Amino acid sequence: MPTVVRFHELGGPEVLKIEDAAPQQPGKGELRLRVQAAGLNRAEALFTRGQYLEQPKLPARIGYEVAGVVDAVGEGVDQAWVGKKAATIPGFSMNQYGTLGEQALVPLRAVTEYPSNLTAEQATSVWMQYLTAYGALVLYGNVTKGDYVAIPAASSSVGLAAIQIVRDAGATAIAVTRRSTKKAELLELGAHHVIASEEEDYVSRVMDITGGKGVRITFDPVAGPFVEKLAAAAANEGQIFVYGNLSMQPTPFPIRESFRNACILRAYTLMAITSVPERLEIARKYVYDRLADGRFVPKIAKSFAYKDTSRHTDTSSRISRSVRL
Repeated sequence: MPTVVRFHELGGPEVLKIEDAAPQQPGKGELRLRVQAAGLNRAEALFTRGQYLEQPKLPARIGYEVAGVVDAVGEGVDQAWVGKKAATIPGFSMNQYGTLGEQALVPLRAVTEYPSNLTAEQATSVWMQYLTAYGALVLYGNVTKGDYVAIPAASSSVGLAAIQIVRDAGATAIAVTRRSTKKAELLELGAHHVIASEEEDYVSRVMDITGGKGVRITFDPVAGPFVEKLAAAAANEGQIFVYGNLSMQPTPFPIRESFRNACILRAYTLMAITSVPERLEIARKYVYDRLADGRFVPKIAKSFAYKDTSRHTDTSSRISRSVRL
């Protein structure tokens, strides 16, 4: 009997339990993976605490990203999928399709093959990160050569993917982190510049880096009061994409600064990509091709055994963690 990770009450890592579960049979438009590895991000940790975009329906499972081998398909799914290595794309509800376990049942629209140069662990550390960054920077932001792009919380999994996307476009990546202890690592990982926002004047540093122009795109998961400084450092008609609320504080609209530079503040989530099949396919190919030729290299913070899941799933986790099954 396969096992799954499930929780029966809200809380931290301690609420996660590995439990037996009856094998699931794929229905119409679904397939089943024999899981080899799983990826964990902040989304799963917030979900267990009831702080994510949707509330868990207890008892609930967790998990967006897994990689493995397709071992069964449902009605309407090509039998050629059986035996293929594949990974999941976060584009579903964890209440309906939690994936962390020895088997994962998922809709076909959320499954993709991954490049052969990636391990199963790497394949679980791709789609949440790169597709989230792609939507804001490429689809909406049209990042291009010569742009300056600010990336708050740059050491997060999505932040690191954003740095790679910005570099690939020929633009300048300005990583923003709270303290200078991460500067050397972020520079090594590809950032052109690093600003420690708790130790330096953010606006002054941006203006020094950009020659007074400001940044055209800001890609921010933090929100809260710091948005006003992001707006003050924006270029004329610059865009600020807010895709999270790590600060857990109210986010003011920077009206004074927006009158000055006509900057645009907009909310953004990965669902803008995953809910539109045509967009998703273009985005998937964009990421796949760059993974295959080595332009993009996923970063994994740590890997650990499946049995140790509850010890490593916490809200302080920002970089992707990989679970070995």
